Amino acid sequence: MNHHRIWQLNMPIAPLHGTPQSNTREVHIFLFYSARLLSCSVKSSPPSEEMPKMEETGAAKYYQQARLGSMDVSIELGRQHALESLESFDDDGRMKRTGNMWTASAHIITAVIGSGVLSLAWAIAQLGWVAGPVVMILFAFVIYYTSSLLTDCYRTGDPISGKRNYTYTDAVTSYLGGVKVKLCGFIQYANLFGVAIGYTIASSISMTAIRRSNCFHEKGHKSPCHVSSTPYMIIFGVVEIIFSQIPDFDQIWWLSIVAAVMSFTYSSIGLALGIVQVIANGGISGSLTGISVGSAVTETQKVWRSLQAFGDIAFAYSYSMILIEIQDTIKSPPPSEAKVMKKATLLSVAVTTFFYILCGCMGYAAFGDEAPGNLLTGFGFYNPFWLLDIANAAIVIHLVGAYQVYCQPLFAFIEKWASQAWPGNEFISKEIRIKLPVSSKSYNLSLFRLLWRTAFVIITTIISMLLPFFNDIVGLLGALGFWPLTVYFPIEMYIVQKKVPKWSMKWFCLQILSMACLVVSIAAAVGSIAGVVSDLKVFRPFKSSY
Repeated sequence: MNHHRIWQLNMPIAPLHGTPQSNTREVHIFLFYSARLLSCSVKSSPPSEEMPKMEETGAAKYYQQARLGSMDVSIELGRQHALESLESFDDDGRMKRTGNMWTASAHIITAVIGSGVLSLAWAIAQLGWVAGPVVMILFAFVIYYTSSLLTDCYRTGDPISGKRNYTYTDAVTSYLGGVKVKLCGFIQYANLFGVAIGYTIASSISMTAIRRSNCFHEKGHKSPCHVSSTPYMIIFGVVEIIFSQIPDFDQIWWLSIVAAVMSFTYSSIGLALGIVQVIANGGISGSLTGISVGSAVTETQKVWRSLQAFGDIAFAYSYSMILIEIQDTIKSPPPSEAKVMKKATLLSVAVTTFFYILCGCMGYAAFGDEAPGNLLTGFGFYNPFWLLDIANAAIVIHLVGAYQVYCQPLFAFIEKWASQAWPGNEFISKEIRIKLPVSSKSYNLSLFRLLWRTAFVIITTIISMLLPFFNDIVGLLGALGFWPLTVYFPIEMYIVQKKVPKWSMKWFCLQILSMACLVVSIAAAVGSIAGVVSDLKVFRPFKSSY
């Protein structure tokens, strides 16, 4: 029997230097086009020299038809498989994104309605019934407006097919470049690092509050019931070490939804307790101008506290530093990611503002000038103790999720930098596939990810033990991150993107907004630093108790 020639497609594959996801997509694209070309080649291929001899017999004809038919079927199946595989990837070669307005809103609410909501009663107490709610609404407007500007920067050029910017720093690189990129990266990731510390402190305060609530219930309200926060910070750190092994931001959507539900739970409990306390008092406490100068505070302390209140409110709304990363989880157009993200931003900011005003104002109405720095852990409320326990447990669960929402972008940045710095290092790039015992799915374990993320959580936990000043840390974080990340960079990128003429009315108004927010940030930072300095005078490392 004569041997048939086999038609081959000789196409060299270039070395793959991208991410594992992009490499996989390149292979699928190669297989897809190979299948198409191979199909065309076979169907239009000239008969071989031996074909005329074989066609002289019916058996030869049957053999030829069967052979070509089976090849066509296998090629068609291969082409269908390639097409199906391509549908699993987005236009940039990464696995298809599945996020929508609701998951994006859950991420935002998880990031925004955090521990900051609990300090709002204290903030309004410093500002009073007039300035307090007005400042909240103004911050909400500024956050929504600048966030809307920032959503348009996710893609460079066309909003549907333009190049994606995966991180906040990538967007600044595309539109501004130069030294601003390094400045933005430093501020963003330093702020995320600081948020991790702030959330560790907040979670330990809530856990100690549960312990103290039960103690007060057993021994009476006048019992000191001192509890050290250090063991609870360690417990929180261990939990975060486990959750930090979730590889990507897109895979924590379920954690964000749970955390968002928890945030509504404890905010609603705080609101309900405030209403009950107002009814018990027989009226609304507080004044138009806030805490009175006299026996409680001096004039200087009044100024510092008012400035710190601005920082607290700014921190309570702050999420711009992870907006682009959240937007990168939204599925591909249509509609464009920017349109979906703007809807998610509007929904989230509206819901957040409604809850903030209710919780903050009700807390101030209940306690007046004596509103605690943390509404649920400052023990303005003692009963029902079990409801306080539920609220504080909800805070801890929420902070577990919020910690991940803020830290995943930082994790991704360090891991991307390491893979680019040492592209051939197996310790960084190698992943070990582990089958999960209770599921058909598997988990890819990276030793580098395990060690570096564990080290990160340990460091933030240790720093939290050294700096357990919840209100002052919250105010300082809000002040440092608010202007550059929430206002300055979004406005500057918008000016470049839309080519706003310098000295035009629009340009002038944007600059006024930016400068006004800068003044607020500086003032809030000064107030918070003054508070930290005051706390350090009576501070003893690793011996903080509540």
